[in-house]
Amino acid sequence: MAQPRSAGAFPSPFDFVHEYWVDAMQRTVLVLDALRQRGDTQIERAERLAPHVLTFEREVLVDGRTLPRPVNYALLRITAPEGVVTDPRKRPFVVFDPRAGHGPGIGGMKQDSEIGVALRAGHPCYFVGFMTDPVPGQTIEDVCRAEVHFLERVIALHPEAEDKPCLIGNCQAGWQIMMMCAMRPDLPGPIMVAGAPLSYWAGKRGMGSMRYSGGLLGGSWLTALTSDLGRGIFDGAHLIANFEGMNPANTYWQKAYNVYSKVDTEAERFLDFETWWGSPVTLNGEEIQFIVDELFIGNKLASGGIASSEGVRVDLRNIRSPIIVFCSWGDDITPPPQALGWLLDLYDTDEELAASGQTVVYTVHQSIGHLGIFVSGKVATKEHAGFANAMDLIDMLPPGLYEATFADIDEGTANPGLIRGEYLFRLEGRRLDDIRALGVNGPEDERCFETAAKVSEVNRALYEQTMAPAVRALANDAAAEQLRRLHPHRLRFEAFSSLNPFLTAVPGLAGLARRHRQPVGPDNPLLAMERMMSQAVAGSLEAFGKARDAMAESLFLGIYGSPLLQAVVGLDPSRVHEGARGMRDLARERAAHGLRAELERNMEHGGPLEAGVRGLFHVLRADRRMDERAAALLETLRAAQPAERHIPRERFRQVLREQALTLCLDEERAVAAIPQLLPPDAQIRRRLMDIIRRVVEAQGAPSEEAERRLAHLEALFDAARPASKQPAPSH
Repeated sequence: MAQPRSAGAFPSPFDFVHEYWVDAMQRTVLVLDALRQRGDTQIERAERLAPHVLTFEREVLVDGRTLPRPVNYALLRITAPEGVVTDPRKRPFVVFDPRAGHGPGIGGMKQDSEIGVALRAGHPCYFVGFMTDPVPGQTIEDVCRAEVHFLERVIALHPEAEDKPCLIGNCQAGWQIMMMCAMRPDLPGPIMVAGAPLSYWAGKRGMGSMRYSGGLLGGSWLTALTSDLGRGIFDGAHLIANFEGMNPANTYWQKAYNVYSKVDTEAERFLDFETWWGSPVTLNGEEIQFIVDELFIGNKLASGGIASSEGVRVDLRNIRSPIIVFCSWGDDITPPPQALGWLLDLYDTDEELAASGQTVVYTVHQSIGHLGIFVSGKVATKEHAGFANAMDLIDMLPPGLYEATFADIDEGTANPGLIRGEYLFRLEGRRLDDIRALGVNGPEDERCFETAAKVSEVNRALYEQTMAPAVRALANDAAAEQLRRLHPHRLRFEAFSSLNPFLTAVPGLAGLARRHRQPVGPDNPLLAMERMMSQAVAGSLEAFGKARDAMAESLFLGIYGSPLLQAVVGLDPSRVHEGARGMRDLARERAAHGLRAELERNMEHGGPLEAGVRGLFHVLRADRRMDERAAALLETLRAAQPAERHIPRERFRQVLREQALTLCLDEERAVAAIPQLLPPDAQIRRRLMDIIRRVVEAQGAPSEEAERRLAHLEALFDAARPASKQPAPSH
């Protein structure tokens, strides 16, 4: 091979052409070798029972196949890497893997991951993963029941932990653990769902085109047909193909060109990612049918329309643990409206949300893609690390809606010693109108989706009565296996593997290219032309994708917006779809009335702890914000109680919730009653007031309104009160 041109030499056109040609040939060979390695890896991993990409050592605690209702899931205990120490008394973290077509292990693919940040924070960590093939007959409900068993096992392993486990569900695992927690709200601590579509209909025109696909395919009959052709097995490669189709520019050009243009540095990263991406798993037909019918097309999780086999309705309003939603504008699979729109399906007003006792925290990233939400190292070290460090704060929040923000720490940051991570974790009070501002459907669009769901039911019933018997009779195991093997997602791996005789010489040529590598110079005009061509191709594919999505939206709205079609499926065009808001739950209403009555009865009753918490929340409500610095001092309220009145943390959280709801009920009356809760000892009252001021000022200088409330609170605490009127503390 020719030597690279020397620095400072004036090259001729021939030099540029020769230099570029050598580099292009070398890059081509190196890319072919990377594709060959990818294919070999996929073939090898296809033989494994559970082809995890976990980088952490682990121990299998519970094999879901041994449960009374067996499933292909397992509970793993993660072993902390060398140099990392975990405390069994700390809150355990349980990461749930998304079974959405790809292989298992994505939540722990890197050291900087959800698992990694939890371990570094000293928390015991567990992982719920899955095997390639489902257990025959397993259903989504069976998986939820298995997850309940896993969670009970984790709790039993940490009897000394004061805090309930934190659950993290990525993508499909997010809505799955939300279902599980709605069925067993007594088990979990904070619940974090990352990139999880909880309200599949939600959005606004011009975004979220995937939500139209079910209607444009005529409903879920095609899902049933695919499962029948697979002998009751649905190939996850179909789901991967759907994901890839969302971004044709990246799928058909940018990903490959990125490897080709930076093959010296990108090949390793490409192979790491493809190890997970290229290992599709399968689902039972019953499982995928439930997902498509109940969630993707029916949107029944957000509307409270799912019931267990025992007839118990799965209602997200049953969840009492804080719910954390992490989403991104760069996520075209689960945009923010789909991740957060369920709140609008459940609640009409902010008062209703707060009165329900539910705490919801969300954060919206501006650019990261769907997979980056739970794969990106930068996200792990910022957002996930911030949430891991702030779980105790989140677990003590008053009911309501909050947005989490992450601020840089600089010289002007007050009390930096109270900040645990590299960023200041802050919570800002929000309203449902902030969720509406992300994008919501109008009544006409809601009726379109409702019509599509009705049409899907009709088409599915027609398929079951006409085509299904013949398809099931003709399908056989050998043909089903061959269909899976010939799926383009699998076939491309086998085509570019060592099984292909045309690639026999590639490893040797690649080794030669690496030994004599001659990268093209950055000033080569042919390299500039290559990049311009790449941008043109990517731009064309991106324009195609946008035009396709716009056409899909127009077709969907045109078809399902027809008043005639809506009438045919039995919908009143003038009726507005209300989701769960229109469904009465008498048991819930009785419980809500009972709680309200109890709060009113206890408004003038309690002790120093109730008085301190109520006063603190009254001041904090002035600015509707709270950050980790205040939370670091919040525990001092509990510690300030006399030794003989030790308050367990769970009871402390209950007091926080009760006093926050009391303020929501009638803030003026609740604040006026504070002197009646205080002890006659002036020294105790002063110490309590000092703690309140320190907590408020830990976040920096209070606002003018917060200062006014602090002054008013000090006057209430200074008020003398006869000892005979002191009521007994409620705890």
